[in-house]
Amino acid sequence: MNFRMLLHVFCDFMVNIIPHAKVILAFCLGCLIANPLWSGELSRTIENIKPSVVGIGTFQKTRSPPVSFIGTGFVVGDGLSVITNAHVIPNEMDTEKKESLGIITGKGDATEFRTAALVAIDKEHDLAHLKISGPPLPAMKLGDSGTVLEGQSLAFTGFPIGMVLGFHPVTHRGMISSITPVVMPALNSRKLDVKMLVQLQKSAYTVFQLDGTAYPGSSGSPLYDRETGVVYGIINMVFIKGLKEAALSQPSGITYAIPGNYIRDLLQSK
Repeated sequence: MNFRMLLHVFCDFMVNIIPHAKVILAFCLGCLIANPLWSGELSRTIENIKPSVVGIGTFQKTRSPPVSFIGTGFVVGDGLSVITNAHVIPNEMDTEKKESLGIITGKGDATEFRTAALVAIDKEHDLAHLKISGPPLPAMKLGDSGTVLEGQSLAFTGFPIGMVLGFHPVTHRGMISSITPVVMPALNSRKLDVKMLVQLQKSAYTVFQLDGTAYPGSSGSPLYDRETGVVYGIINMVFIKGLKEAALSQPSGITYAIPGNYIRDLLQSK
């Protein structure tokens, strides 16, 4: 029996035996809302999942700095599989200068770069599966994204501004505002272009729309349950008002995530 169930049982018991218990309980619950115990649960979850959240980048010994951050990823499965967005993976790398793809793990300035190989990529769902070298890292569990409901509160952890202030993961909370088609509909038929029509024909799947604020570096962040840390999606897009630079200066507060069941499909396609 979890905390919430125990709280309900306790409330029912108190109402039956104590006069004016409803008034007392209303006050107590107000205090809980003002300083919720749920925040403690999220704090514990964050500490548990942080070793599984990694940076995605490239390494080139002759470059300054040698490590270039490009996005976020997270460890699943056997501890050697990393999931990120397909758009995070560079189209080209400088092989002549021995530039290599990999992950960044660690904390603060004590970071480690570990090389990785691209195992599989799903551009339609903006997913990529990397296999890393070295010992396994703690892995996050995948849940059934088909059970996610509108109004459900989740969290996502990543590196929204990269390594500018050191390597420190950042967590945001977000509610599932909508489960919506991957292509946002035009206001009217006059605003439909050829590219949008082609995408509408190809892409018949839905994505999670969140009211949380993500930034470009958050791409590839796991979207997970605040109490259990189970992953239900992956952050892949932020709605931008105006120019791309506005994502940092004037964030829209609208973020999109790919449902996690597509991650399962990608892992099975290796």
